[in-house]
Amino acid sequence: MKLSVEFPSVAYREGPTAVAALARAIERIGYDHIDIFDHVVMGVPIEGRERGPYNPRMPILEALMALAYLAAVTTRVTLGTEVLVLPQRHPTLVAKQVSTLDTLSGGRVRLGIGVGWQGSEYEALGESFHDRGARMDEAIRLLRAYWTDAEVNLASAHYPTVSMAMEPKPPQGGRLPIWIGGLSEAAFRRVGQLGDGWLASRVTDAAGARQAIEAIHRHAETARRDPGTIGLQSMVAPPPRDAAGKTFYGDHDQVVARVAALKAMGFGWVALNATAIFQAGARSVEAMTAELHRLHDRIRAEVG
Repeated sequence: MKLSVEFPSVAYREGPTAVAALARAIERIGYDHIDIFDHVVMGVPIEGRERGPYNPRMPILEALMALAYLAAVTTRVTLGTEVLVLPQRHPTLVAKQVSTLDTLSGGRVRLGIGVGWQGSEYEALGESFHDRGARMDEAIRLLRAYWTDAEVNLASAHYPTVSMAMEPKPPQGGRLPIWIGGLSEAAFRRVGQLGDGWLASRVTDAAGARQAIEAIHRHAETARRDPGTIGLQSMVAPPPRDAAGKTFYGDHDQVVARVAALKAMGFGWVALNATAIFQAGARSVEAMTAELHRLHDRIRAEVG
């Protein structure tokens, strides 16, 4: 299996040297990939606003800036977002940022994207929440065009582009992988038609995983794409929302069993959430590093 780590923004509390040390340790231990969680701002619960699943005051480093820092202190591990809320950003700017990151990291970027769930965040950034799905599809096509074409022309309802050029192209070019998160039929269609992989965050059972993967493959076939080329990654456990979730990573037997189950469901990638490891009791960069090392060695030995 390919093993990813959801990088913990909380590491910033120990300073930039500790952030760099953790990234280097993840690479040295043998993990394949580092992902960064994304939210620009979080809505504080007020009357008329839906309460979100997270503490709105939790620390969240800006994803692309953080990845640029991690790219400078690593050499092998690939780098990505899980997931960047794409429709609340202008895709032309994202294309430039990701192309630059891929260029300066030596072609190590995988872009993970989603439509998000937080209307108040869209509002704070001056973007529409209600048409985010349609804009997502158009944005993906525009990213691909900027990374591939010498001259970009795109007929688009939201991002019309006429005779524009963007250089440098990323080393991966238009093949730079775009993986898509979500658990709706619209997300499955988007993965099947436009994505290179699916980022699953709340897989709870084999039946649900099978239905989702079948839906993705069905949409790929409709788009005349090979379903076998679409990658599959799942978080080992959903982001913690209760006491049980916050202790999950403290039981290594449970973690390894869950990874084995995800492999049996067909996932070629799994992501370990280092913030959840912090919440489970590893309250420092040194402690998180030690837990990640032990988990990595057990997973490799027992799951592959």
